[in-house]
Amino acid sequence: MKRVCDTIQPHRVKPGTALLLTALTFGSSYVTYAKTKTEAPLSKTPEAIYKVQTNQKVVALTFDISWGEKSPGPILDILAQKHVDKATFFLSGPWVLHHQEIAKRIKSMGFEIGSHGYMHKNYSEFSEGWIREQVQKADASLQEVLNVKTRLIRTPNGDFNKQVLSTLHSMGYSTIQWNTDSLDWMNPGVEAIKNRVLTRVVPGDIILMHASDSCKQTHLALPAVIDGLREKGYHFATVTELVKGAATHSTVQ
Repeated sequence: MKRVCDTIQPHRVKPGTALLLTALTFGSSYVTYAKTKTEAPLSKTPEAIYKVQTNQKVVALTFDISWGEKSPGPILDILAQKHVDKATFFLSGPWVLHHQEIAKRIKSMGFEIGSHGYMHKNYSEFSEGWIREQVQKADASLQEVLNVKTRLIRTPNGDFNKQVLSTLHSMGYSTIQWNTDSLDWMNPGVEAIKNRVLTRVVPGDIILMHASDSCKQTHLALPAVIDGLREKGYHFATVTELVKGAATHSTVQ
């Protein structure tokens, strides 16, 4: 696998925030759970990671959760039934505090946990101090409930600018975006979600899905998505496993 960085095209972010990043070399730091020592981010310079460059048919399924308690259970059930033991869940601080048993189930199933921030607001609209406060509050929630210290973050709405990336990187976080958006948040229909993923997926992909209650069709589409990916020869990895030691893309491919 080789490393490349391209011009960032932020997802669901207001225009004018694209950044030019240079090629990087990554170290071997990776996310570990239940540690108090600060880990280095996966990249040596600030960037948002959308996918990795590889010929191997491996992808990372990712699920964002910011509210609700009805959707996570069925999604976790499906992952268990389909024997998918590698996925990454980005959890917001308030959700973890209010739904501790579900959050603990996600951790007990061995899934990787990342931060989805605290207040669900666009980080690019606020100061560095506000960003730091939000990330620290989310971090405290994950540690209090799950004893997890993550180095991965997906900002609310996938929103960022240069200041956001620099601030998060200085705090030891890697900003994780996605190359394939399932569009499940639009509730477009089960077939639409399935076809969106299966027609866009490429080796090294990070796939965006949701387990919040506002996304009412994810659990219905997920079995076909998993089966379809496997039929195409793909297997699953956590975001950290995908990115560690690999070439990353800082743009949607």
